[in-house]
Amino acid sequence: PQALQPLPTALASGLEEFLDAMRVEIGLAARTLDAYRGDLERFLRSCAERGRRRPAELEPEDVTAHMSQRRASGAATRTLARNLTAVRVLCRFWVAEGMAPSDPTSRLSAPRLARALPGVRSPAEIDRLLAAPLGGSWPGLRDRALLELLYACGARVSEAVGLRTDGIEAGMRAVRLHGKGDKQRIVPLGKRAAQALDAWLREGRPKLLKPGSREAAVFLSKTGRRLSRSDAWRRVHHAARAAGLGGKLSPHTLRHSFATHLIEGGADLRAVQEMLGHASIRTTELYTHLDGEHVRGVHRLYHPRG
Repeated sequence: PQALQPLPTALASGLEEFLDAMRVEIGLAARTLDAYRGDLERFLRSCAERGRRRPAELEPEDVTAHMSQRRASGAATRTLARNLTAVRVLCRFWVAEGMAPSDPTSRLSAPRLARALPGVRSPAEIDRLLAAPLGGSWPGLRDRALLELLYACGARVSEAVGLRTDGIEAGMRAVRLHGKGDKQRIVPLGKRAAQALDAWLREGRPKLLKPGSREAAVFLSKTGRRLSRSDAWRRVHHAARAAGLGGKLSPHTLRHSFATHLIEGGADLRAVQEMLGHASIRTTELYTHLDGEHVRGVHRLYHPRG
């Protein structure tokens, strides 16, 4: 087979800087880095063939031409979505580091996978939902904290109602969740979620605790005991009605939306996998099917309410 031509120096250097940042700052595993390298070297060779020599020279047409070539070669839709995610992350890194003036992928939509996840809501709809619980009474404080937690962490409803007060890492602004198989993981909290949790713990939860109670659950019912899964579902449904949001909306809707919004923002699949507590990266890859609104931020950036 014909030997591959070396990449132009500036493109090769830009790729190595990106991979180093992903390894050092994000802590990506070697296998993930190898996958990124393969996808991105293929993309950059395509750009070089179109006469591009530096990151700043890349145009949206270079990305669409590459994706068209990949599609014509028979690449699966899921592979195309993964390829575009890798390119997005690289381009945003270059913009953040001042190596490129703009992101050529900012207006491109991700390929849709045949299997779509139900119930993903837009950031604007999530904002309406999270704003629905009103007032400083204990029900409003609790429901606001519960909704913020579900969306900020992508927690399963069982993980949310199972959260204990000693599972809140206030200094780290994170929570320790117990997932399937009693596996623990630490997930960061956004600023608003941390504030809502703090308000509930200081001003609402103490009002429900019975004298001498040793209840450790963060979220309590009016009886002072741990909130049940069914009660948590009802609180989410109640907030959705109050926000005027039609269609089915459940705690899992917030989990789906959490993951989708992160992926649309360019987050690394492995990081999202860890936050969701997925055993397999294949499960997390399902979230690459959605095309985003205008993407904000760089790879290691943020959750929409961070």
